[in-house]
Amino acid sequence: MKTQQQGINRKLVLAGLIIGMFFSALEQTIVGTAMPTIIGELNGFSIFAWVTTAYLITSTTIVPIVGKLSDLYGRRLLYLIGTIIFTIGSALCATATSMEQLILYRGLQGLGGGMIMPLSQTIIGDIFTAEQRAKWQGVFGGIFGLSSVIGPFIGGLIVDHISWHWIFLINVPTGLLSAGLIYIGMKHETIYTQGKVHIDYLGIATLVPGLVLLLIGLTFGGDKFEWKSGTSAMIFGGAFLLILLFGFIEKKAKEPILDLSLFKNRVFATTNALGFLLGLGMFGAIMFVPMFMQGILGVSPTRAGSTMTPMMISMIIASILGGRLLLKLKFRTVLTTGMIIATLGFYLMSTMDLESSQFTAYAYMVVLGAGMGLVMPTLMIAVQNEFPKSQLGAVTSASTFFRSIGGTIGITILNAVMNSTLKDKIDRAAEAESNPMIKKILGAMAEKTDELFGLLIHPELLQLPKDVKNIVLTTIKTSWTESFSAVFLTGLSILALGIFVALAVGKGKIKRDKAQDNEPVEEATS
Repeated sequence: MKTQQQGINRKLVLAGLIIGMFFSALEQTIVGTAMPTIIGELNGFSIFAWVTTAYLITSTTIVPIVGKLSDLYGRRLLYLIGTIIFTIGSALCATATSMEQLILYRGLQGLGGGMIMPLSQTIIGDIFTAEQRAKWQGVFGGIFGLSSVIGPFIGGLIVDHISWHWIFLINVPTGLLSAGLIYIGMKHETIYTQGKVHIDYLGIATLVPGLVLLLIGLTFGGDKFEWKSGTSAMIFGGAFLLILLFGFIEKKAKEPILDLSLFKNRVFATTNALGFLLGLGMFGAIMFVPMFMQGILGVSPTRAGSTMTPMMISMIIASILGGRLLLKLKFRTVLTTGMIIATLGFYLMSTMDLESSQFTAYAYMVVLGAGMGLVMPTLMIAVQNEFPKSQLGAVTSASTFFRSIGGTIGITILNAVMNSTLKDKIDRAAEAESNPMIKKILGAMAEKTDELFGLLIHPELLQLPKDVKNIVLTTIKTSWTESFSAVFLTGLSILALGIFVALAVGKGKIKRDKAQDNEPVEEATS
C-alpha cells in the first residue's frame, strides 16, 4: 500500500539535513587533529588506528542495508534512528576513559554516521524535482567539502582552548536539533510499501561479516599481518565466500538488500563503476599530498594539514557549478569533462619534484578539485534520475557504498605502490653507490621504508657525518618524490579508464518529475 503524502516542510527538512550532514562529515576529519592529545591521555598508542578503522568499518557496512530499509519503512524513521545512534555514540566517545572504550564507541558512532550520509542524499531525491535535485546535490557536495576543509582547523581550536572531549560532545546538541527538524518537517512523508514487508535477514547476515572481514583485511594487510600469510588467506577467503553467498541469496530474496537486477540499468551500472574507480584512484592518492608538502617541500605540520584546502574550495565551487550545468547538458558530458580534468590534475601532480614550489602544488590541487567537484554530485543525480522514488534509498546507498569501498581498496593498493617503488629506488641507489658506508646505510633503509618519512621530517635523527648525511637525505628525498609520482601515475591510469566508463553512461539528461511537481509541499515553518 502507499500512504498519501499531505505535505513536507522543505525549509525545516533542508535545515535538518544540512546540520546533520555537516557534522557527520566533520567527524571524519576533526578527530585526526585531536589524536595526539587523546593518545597522550588515554595511552593505547599501539591500537589508536582502530579509532578511525572502527568508524570506517561500521559506517561503510551499514550503507546498503539502511538504503533498502528506508525504501520499506521510510526515510524519516531511519534518519531519526541514525541521528540518535550517532548522537549517543558521540556522547559516549566524550566519556571514554581508555582507548578500548573509545574504539568501541567510535564504532557505534560510525553506525549512525553511515546511516545519515546516504539518507540525506536520498531525502533530497525524494522532496525535490529532478531539476531541483541538481542544484541541491551540488550544494550538499559543497557542504561535504567545506566540512573537510575546516574540520582540522575546528579540531585544533577545540583541543587547544577547550578539551578533546568537546570534539565529540559538539555533536550532541546539533544531532538533537537535526533530528527535531527532520521529525517535524517530514511528518507527512510518503512511504512506499507493497503488502507485507520482507526483511532480507540472510542477506544482512552474510553481507555484514563479509564486508567487515574485507575492510579489516584491506586496512591491516601488510601491517599487522603479511599479505602472503595464513591470516591473510583466512580473512580474504572468508570475505570472498560470504560475499559470494550474499550474491546467491540476493537473487532469491523477495526484498533484497542489493537488488542485482539494478545492474541491468546502464546508468546504474556505469555510475557505480565510475564511483568505484573514482574512489580507487583518487582518494587513495590524495592522502599522500600533505606528506609530500611536509617531507619534500618543507612546510610546517600545521600548514601541511591545510594543503587540501585549495582542492576542497575548488571542489565546492565545481560541485555547485556542475549542478547548474546539468540543467542544460547531458550527464555524460559533465562526467567525462570532470574525469578529464581530474586526470589532468593527476598528471600535473605526478610531475612535481624537489624543485616544485608550494604555489605549484596548490595550483595543481585546484585542477584536481575541479574535476572531483564535477563528477561526485553528478553521479548521484544521474542514478536518482533513472529510478522511481520507491527505489531511491537502495540506489542512492549503492552509489555511496561503491565509492567508499573503492576508496578503501585504493588506499591499500596505492600505499603498496608507494612502498614497493620506494624500496626499489633505495635499492638501486644503494647498488649505484661507491661509498661502502653509504651503500650499507641505504641497503638497510630499503628494508624499512615505513621509517623513511620520519627521517625527512626529523633529519636530526640521522647521527652521521655531515657529508654522508646530506647524500643519504638527498637520496631519500629523491626516491620519495619519484615514488610519489608513481602513485599519481597509477591513479592516473585508473582515472583514465574512468573516462571511458563515463562515455558509456549514455545520452541521458535531467528529466522533469511531474509526479513530484503535483505533490503539495508546505513551505511554512509551522
